[in-house]
Amino acid sequence: MAKFDRNAVYTLPEAADVVKKISYTKFDASVDLDIRLGVDPRKANQMVRGVVTLPHGTGKTVRVLALCGPDKEDEAKEAGADYVGLDEYVEKIKGGWTDVDVVITTPNVMPKVGALGRILGPRGLMPNPKAGTVTMDIGKAVKDIKAGKIDFKVDKFGIIHAAIGKVSFDNQKIVENAKELIQTIMRLKPAAAKGTYVRSIYMSSTMSPGVQVETKSATL
Repeated sequence: MAKFDRNAVYTLPEAADVVKKISYTKFDASVDLDIRLGVDPRKANQMVRGVVTLPHGTGKTVRVLALCGPDKEDEAKEAGADYVGLDEYVEKIKGGWTDVDVVITTPNVMPKVGALGRILGPRGLMPNPKAGTVTMDIGKAVKDIKAGKIDFKVDKFGIIHAAIGKVSFDNQKIVENAKELIQTIMRLKPAAAKGTYVRSIYMSSTMSPGVQVETKSATL
């Protein structure tokens, strides 16, 4: 493949260009970043997790379920939540329904939502105060998610995986979204992390090979 040298290291703008050129899917594939960090995620003081609002959104239509009492239903609906309610959706989820991308709830109904942990947890849907998905300001939370707010967390291998856009985005939007995520991760560097913090960065699309990004060009 002339367009892509697997052993080369590309600047961030070059990587965005290459990924777009080597994506051959018929659908609008996601553009993903895999960032390997020099942390030991088994140690609580080296866990890296956070939220970031991508300046150009993810390009994905995010289906939001707001689990809340009647006092918050109108606020959630006006903000654009796709599904709003409480008991009926708790029962639906117990029955196996998880056809949403993000679940947002309020602290006062967490006891009911907590009972869904075994179903929502493994799917990455469990609301969490750190991710901004357990909040009394449910309208703002829904709007933020719809606007391109994502949460990320280092996995057990020390890697953060995140979708930062679509192949249909122009290069500049991909680069700006990638920089926003990387700079947020840089700000979250744990004091206990020793040595090189960002070990490697790869960009890929849903079906493409990974393109190595020069860490210096991405972290400036």
